[in-house]
Amino acid sequence: MKTLLLAGATGLVGGEVLRLALADPAVKRVVAPTRRPLAAHPKLENPSVDFAALPAATWWAVDAVVCTLGTTRRQAGSDAAFRRVDHDYPLAVAAQARAAGAAAFAFNSSLGADPQARTFYLRVKGETEAALGRLGFPSLTVVRPGLLGGRRAEFRPGERVAQILLGLLHPLLPRRYRIVPAAAVARALLAAALAAPPGRHFVEAEAIR
Repeated sequence: MKTLLLAGATGLVGGEVLRLALADPAVKRVVAPTRRPLAAHPKLENPSVDFAALPAATWWAVDAVVCTLGTTRRQAGSDAAFRRVDHDYPLAVAAQARAAGAAAFAFNSSLGADPQARTFYLRVKGETEAALGRLGFPSLTVVRPGLLGGRRAEFRPGERVAQILLGLLHPLLPRRYRIVPAAAVARALLAAALAAPPGRHFVEAEAIR
């Protein structure tokens, strides 16, 4: 049985990871630091944190980490704010957990992530992937879904329009560009964190089931 740290438990994919992890007999304890409290569960430790100023704490000592932190440029309000959430916060979580002995890290990234990408969103995702690779995790898995399917707590109009269009085109699209259910992404992340395959691995959109 393993202890798991989940960063991003209140988001679409993170919520699915939390549900799966709490139900998984291979998981002994889930540490899910959040800004707002989660529903209580016997296996859940839910520290209240500010991701901009993460505390030193004993709960960082876990076997594996799943990170699903992320936002959009529109929601963040500026390029700097977006980069803080999608780059700085995941790296801060990863550094704390690695220093405390975590051996596996599974990161929810994006289809097309590349440090040299023209679009700011994909460039930041790619830079985050690269920076995580320099932290020395024995096992690092990056999952790169395309557009996510599922109900978010907040409404994202652009994403909703894209979901409708891609839903109509679904039978004609290559698997890589189809909508990926959030639950499938969560399964891939949790499986990677628990299996902890040695080395660096990328799970592309078309491989997510």
